Amino acid sequence: MRLNGVPDDYRHYAKQAVPMAPLEAGGAVLKFYHLEKPGEPVPPALAEQARDWLEARRLFEAGDCGFVILHRCGADFHFLLPAIWRGANEAWEAVAYHHGDMTDFARFDPAYPSPGDGEAPPRPTFCVWELAIVAHEALSWSRFLATERGADALATWRGDLLAAAV
Repeated sequence: MRLNGVPDDYRHYAKQAVPMAPLEAGGAVLKFYHLEKPGEPVPPALAEQARDWLEARRLFEAGDCGFVILHRCGADFHFLLPAIWRGANEAWEAVAYHHGDMTDFARFDPAYPSPGDGEAPPRPTFCVWELAIVAHEALSWSRFLATERGADALATWRGDLLAAAV
């Protein structure tokens, strides 16, 4: 059977979700993950550049909570996926990328033409590896929302990190 969008020669493999030090930017608290193929870590200089890029943007407000995925997608392409919890239970995401010898990260917003009837076509969201982190974080946030949401509960949420093959 031919599956649309899956090349016949594609062979899936595991990547690693690696929790890093949290990022505190603009009063927001963000869990931070590297997503990488075992043996091919995110380069430290690029990880620092990603943090600097996020801290320089006005993506977050004081009191925001969320998570960031820095995904090494190959030798020289990285997605930077910050997500914050808004509307109590909604993940709001921005997408940036770094490719090759770019001097900095840039916002990623692929232009998809609308068909003639004005309907927007599907757009990319998360890959299966990223979704493992998103699923963990969704459950973690749900557990936090079910608490009294005090300092102890927030500390428990901050410490609830995924470190696993995905």
